[in-house]
Amino acid sequence: MLRTELRKLLPYRTAWVILLLFTGLLAATVAGAGGVNVNGQQLGQALYALPGLWTNLTYLASYFSLLPAFLLIMLITDEFQYRTLRQQIIDGASREQLVLDKLLVTALLVGWAVLSVLLVGAYFGLTRAANATLPAVLAAAPRPLLLYAAQLLGYLSLAALLAVLIRKSTPAIVALLLYVWVVERLIRYFLPDSIDRFLPIKALDILTPSPFAQTLDTVLGPSGALLPGEAVPVALAWAAVFWLLSAGLLRTRDL
Repeated sequence: MLRTELRKLLPYRTAWVILLLFTGLLAATVAGAGGVNVNGQQLGQALYALPGLWTNLTYLASYFSLLPAFLLIMLITDEFQYRTLRQQIIDGASREQLVLDKLLVTALLVGWAVLSVLLVGAYFGLTRAANATLPAVLAAAPRPLLLYAAQLLGYLSLAALLAVLIRKSTPAIVALLLYVWVVERLIRYFLPDSIDRFLPIKALDILTPSPFAQTLDTVLGPSGALLPGEAVPVALAWAAVFWLLSAGLLRTRDL
């Protein structure tokens, strides 16, 4: 299963362009953000300081989470376009196996993103944080990285569902952008905070909170949103729902 997916993924140049773009943009953003001045003070000291480095880093990484989502959409829709999924069924694979294959690809993309954040964080932690050692830098990493992994899993799961539903890359990407940036925001407008905090994108975004979230809560009052730890089961539940829906579509529709 892994070997088959790697044979598709490794020679795919677009995949490497997107993955390297994700890593490069993250590194460039972290490097550049340190030089930003806020109220006459350079942001660098606060950005790279431990243990907040990893929370800041995963927050910045969340801005690029749609890149792996776009890649997953292209990978899945290409298989519909070139009838690869149909051929796998003819060769004896079950439709459940097809879903597990795409879930494995999703795990690989999440792994790449988390590894990128880990390497970028380790580099800037060692070179920019005051008196930092590698054990000290890595000690604060696990929780923010796991929260980011859960967030990215949720985004990719939604992307996979849209790819299976629409089957064409450009419309699926547009649908993803519309839902993330427009549709759910409109839905939230009509719902009380006690309900809208459980919507998928809002729950996912809470997993990588803004470094200024606590300050804003102090000034404006509590937002009513879930805490990151509370949002994890919600995010994982949405990811499971998206994959179950994808599996249902693959079982009931002609490939």
